[in-house]
Amino acid sequence: MTATRTYDVAVIGAGVFGAWTAWHLTKRKQNVLLVEAYGPAHSRASSGGETRIIRMSYGPDEIYTRWSQDSLQRWKELFAATGERLFKETGVLWLAGEGDSRLSASMETLGRCGVNHEILQRADLERRYPQVNFDGVTRGLLEPGSGVLLARRAVSCTVKSAVRQGAELQIAQILPPHGAKKLEFIETAAGERISAGAFVFTCGAWLGKVFPEVLGERIFPSRQEVFYFGTPAGDARFAPPALPTWFFQTDDVYGMPDIESRGLKMAHDTHGGPVDPDTQSRIVSEDCAEWARNFVAGRFPALKGAPIVETRVCQYENTSNGDFLIDRHPELSNVWLVGGGSGHGFKHGPAFGKYTAAQVMGEGSAEARFSLATKKTQQERTVY
Repeated sequence: MTATRTYDVAVIGAGVFGAWTAWHLTKRKQNVLLVEAYGPAHSRASSGGETRIIRMSYGPDEIYTRWSQDSLQRWKELFAATGERLFKETGVLWLAGEGDSRLSASMETLGRCGVNHEILQRADLERRYPQVNFDGVTRGLLEPGSGVLLARRAVSCTVKSAVRQGAELQIAQILPPHGAKKLEFIETAAGERISAGAFVFTCGAWLGKVFPEVLGERIFPSRQEVFYFGTPAGDARFAPPALPTWFFQTDDVYGMPDIESRGLKMAHDTHGGPVDPDTQSRIVSEDCAEWARNFVAGRFPALKGAPIVETRVCQYENTSNGDFLIDRHPELSNVWLVGGGSGHGFKHGPAFGKYTAAQVMGEGSAEARFSLATKKTQQERTVY
């Protein structure tokens, strides 16, 4: 057994939530250890991969619109301070059919929050984006200032910034913690003990495995398959600015234009089957690949027969309704359970970390929607 090291706060998990939580705590002059089993934004993490959408539209959920606004500004500030260019302002286009209530609610919320947006009728859409088939679409909502974050590199950038501010990064596997009333230390698989005043577990899809009694039935990791389609040679219609990031709400399908010449990215936003993040296959299924080919051929006719040039299998870490989880452990007073990105969390990293750091420091009021008490054992998604 090696000697015990002591910190103000230990953050376990260096995905986007853990990275920004450590960043904000370090800004508050806390002595912070950030522990990660595989490395920041590793290939098995929900924060892994090349790109994530940042958008402001959340229907009536103003809290997430405002967190997105705050986060985008903080992402830009981080990238400017570090000399990185990890945000692509592609615009984000929401596409809906007649009577879609979420689009109407988003319009109202964006107006209240002062978010620049534009409503496009079917004729406007067809004129502006002739490479897209808008069957079933009656109007669109365009957020011109939104776009795409280069995810894996953005997390790495955040971690490096936190380390420059004084945080310490350690690659280690943490064993499931044990204690009563208060956790004195955590232990690594190598036998090292780490003591801290507070422990923040931001383990993503692993939360239920680390805390099976509390979260085993309240965090729902789901399999999500992602596809990239090669675009025709010499054809710029599928890259920005010709094509924005897009959501077909009636299809529950989202995608991005050709970023960094990787191809048109697309995926189904419905939750896939339950998975274990340690053991699930990271190879896409042929059934899903066939669905993706058919969808792309229907919505983007010029890409009919286009090759799938890249694929990815990751996971969402869903809560019962899609709201985040940021709350104390019900029995260990200095342990925080933090996660539940639910497929939409990446963009919120900066605001999420700011809120979590404040809660750990005993500052500000708690948001009831993020409490453990609201996380059920049956899924009924309400946040999109």
